[in-house]
Amino acid sequence: MERRHFISILGLGAVGACTTAGSKKQNSTQSSEPKSSPISGHFFPALPYQYNALEPYIDATTMELHYDKHHRGYFKKFTAAIEDTSLETMAMRDVFAQVSKHDAGIRNNGGGYYNHMLFWESMTPDETEPSARLLSHIVKEFKSFDAFKEVFSKAAKTRFGSGWAWLILTEERKLKVVSTPNQDNPLMDIAETKGIPLLTLDVWEHAYYLNYQNKRGDYISAFWNVVNWKTVSKRFEKALKGEWLG
Repeated sequence: MERRHFISILGLGAVGACTTAGSKKQNSTQSSEPKSSPISGHFFPALPYQYNALEPYIDATTMELHYDKHHRGYFKKFTAAIEDTSLETMAMRDVFAQVSKHDAGIRNNGGGYYNHMLFWESMTPDETEPSARLLSHIVKEFKSFDAFKEVFSKAAKTRFGSGWAWLILTEERKLKVVSTPNQDNPLMDIAETKGIPLLTLDVWEHAYYLNYQNKRGDYISAFWNVVNWKTVSKRFEKALKGEWLG
């Protein structure tokens, strides 16, 4: 059953509050303590909740492996690839704006590093709802909130192989649902549709296979129970103003 009881840009906390890669985990179900530092320094972010906080929708074992192995792995490979280059202190939006000029390692690992930061902050164990303005724009663009969920879920389900589903604000200031392959995102200059990410869902198998096996649809349905609409709404407000974080 869904927990939500209503009408059924870029990452904020992970962008503004990060921790270094050397931070220690407190225990098997708890993330490291966050420390404030600029995203342009490419620090590994603290998980904003405990590993088991999103259960039963996302289990603690998957969360720990996903965050501490997969995400940290992308971070380490990305920072190794940009060491002693101008990209070391370049904001990620600027890295992505010229990603076609760089090798696949920077594109894939930079995307994996950054996309996951947005993903963690797209979820919360708390009850949240979209702001009135975001909800109004969703209804205007997709006809209803349920219709939006169907479009987003379809984009996630039909992404062949590995990738991501996104709700973005386009350059024309319209909401749109898109999907990207591998670790690509809508900020990249190679993206078919560009825009500021507001909400994202990881549909790589490592994000759900331990708990859902091959049932990607069940994982997508469960995701709606943990969406952090407070963060998505804040991203939307900043995106409308043309403001960027990260």
